[in-house]
Amino acid sequence: MKTRQRVSQVTVVVLAAGTFSWIASAQNQQMQERVAEVKALAARNKQALMQYTWVEEVTISLKGEQKKQEHFQVRLGPDGKQEKTSLDPPAAPPEHEGRLKKHIVEKKTEEYKDYADQIKALIQQYVPPEKDLIEHAYQAGNIAVAPQGGVPGEYRLVISNYIKQGDSMTLVLDKAQKGLVSVSIASYLNDPKDAVNVTVAFSALPDGPNHVSAETINGVGKQLTIAIQNSNYRRI
Repeated sequence: MKTRQRVSQVTVVVLAAGTFSWIASAQNQQMQERVAEVKALAARNKQALMQYTWVEEVTISLKGEQKKQEHFQVRLGPDGKQEKTSLDPPAAPPEHEGRLKKHIVEKKTEEYKDYADQIKALIQQYVPPEKDLIEHAYQAGNIAVAPQGGVPGEYRLVISNYIKQGDSMTLVLDKAQKGLVSVSIASYLNDPKDAVNVTVAFSALPDGPNHVSAETINGVGKQLTIAIQNSNYRRI
């Protein structure tokens, strides 16, 4: 009787090991398929967007108060980076005010502008996602795949250590449309305490590429928000 029990226990262990091995293999295959889809999408969209120009509206707010709004005509250069031309008229000369007050205002303006520029430069490394960086994250074991809860046909790719150690980026994709739905990013500037959080919404042009339609960037420490709206896409 004991011998039969031992044989039965061994059989259960072997079957369980085989089942877990099959599940792991299936999950790994799914991971490879999803990563390949995202890489192909990133490369295809970047190439397609080089044939377009669009208008970008950038609104910068500090502690909830709007400080600046800018408009640009944007296109991608040969290197794939954005090239911007201002659409705004030249700024009006400042009104007469005391020298000390003027100095204080200029200093504060320069500080938040520098901070905003640092944040924008950081986020340009994340959006749009780059296929080579996605592949690097995959090879490093830094990608997890999961269904998008409550939304049939959508799934999430969660990438950690994408640009910086300890950062994270979550891509939500529509399986049927084979397009990005949204991206959320948790990163930082020079110090992890100087957190930067981002939400990005994507839209698809009629018979055209997927593109960033809206983007909200929050510099948590200084309560600075950059809201970006992209519109008026047209072929060059």
